[in-house]
Amino acid sequence: MKKQTKAIRIQSKKSQNREHSTPLYLTSSFTFESAEQGKALFDETETGNLYSRFSNPSVQEFVDKVCMLEDCEDGVATATGMAAVFASMAALLKSGDHILASRALFGSAHQIITQILSKWGITYTYLDADASESDWEAAVQPSTRMVYLETPSNPGLDLVDLEMIGRLCKKHGLIFNVDNCFATPAIQCPAEFGADIIVHSATKFMDGQGRVLGGIVVGKPEYIKAVRFFCRQTGPSLSPFNAWVLSKSLETLELRMDRHSSNALQLAQALEKHPDVKRVNYPFLPSHPQYDLAKKQMSAGGAIVTIELEGGFERVSSFFNALQIPSLSSNLGDTRTIVTNPFTTTHSKLKADEKAALGITEGLIRISVGLEAVEDLIEDFEQAVAVSAAAIAVDK
Repeated sequence: MKKQTKAIRIQSKKSQNREHSTPLYLTSSFTFESAEQGKALFDETETGNLYSRFSNPSVQEFVDKVCMLEDCEDGVATATGMAAVFASMAALLKSGDHILASRALFGSAHQIITQILSKWGITYTYLDADASESDWEAAVQPSTRMVYLETPSNPGLDLVDLEMIGRLCKKHGLIFNVDNCFATPAIQCPAEFGADIIVHSATKFMDGQGRVLGGIVVGKPEYIKAVRFFCRQTGPSLSPFNAWVLSKSLETLELRMDRHSSNALQLAQALEKHPDVKRVNYPFLPSHPQYDLAKKQMSAGGAIVTIELEGGFERVSSFFNALQIPSLSSNLGDTRTIVTNPFTTTHSKLKADEKAALGITEGLIRISVGLEAVEDLIEDFEQAVAVSAAAIAVDK
């Protein structure tokens, strides 16, 4: 069966009630049929649910679907995406280890690597997303344990060559850890390129409607075993209700990402022609510096477009005030189009030189393109560009 069919048909085992929609297991704990069974479950001679911090049928259904979509064998769900990112590192790295990472990372991932892991004696080296294979090779140290990257990155939409990094990690025996949140498994499958671990903020496109928080780590069993131990002891458990919502949402992931990508490409093409837009960035625009790589490892460009306007934050403010349809929020991955200014929101805690290195300027706008009629979006964005350009001109 195709993945789209499996995403709809994988579900928890039916109960005696023969329900069609999968049940929701809102319980903190599970009972034993006997003292002997309790002992067997705890000494792991029998498998089964004990406590929802450890496992839960609603959560397991979500994990099973993501493992299938990402071509991975095992996984652990978490309360948030950042819990998944942190667990994927903290469970597998120790004092004295070194991590190689793409410089283009979400702000909180950057803080984990530079401010939290560093306190534990874990060092890091950043490379530009477009660094050559020889650059990555030269950065490998005897203590290097993991390569971590986002592709496409947040917010710059920088790409890293997954095939190249997979080759590097295999050669040096490194753990290959990929944040696949922006692309989702509907568009990109890092496991095909040798990724050992794949992380997601399920809050974003996996939910797709801005309702619940969630995260997940999937990958090879030998690594997920350590992640599971870490999560069971530290407790970043995914709520069964959130897991139930996310599992149902995965049934439409492929359909939604098709529409998100189509809308995003058309909006990007329209804005690229606008004389008052300084720059438009989208992986499936031929003007993207890594367009060929995007076409190689992605089946579509995804939902995120970035644009840059002249005039700094004053221009951005005028532009946002003129928009009629989009929501102003630091979130993304919703059916509703969302805009934010990373310079003052998601990446505001970065230092000036760090922002500059990532191309995060005052005039940068990240657009999470939703599922509205694309004609309405184009019309609204074009009028807002014009209004904000006129406002800045008057002020000058």
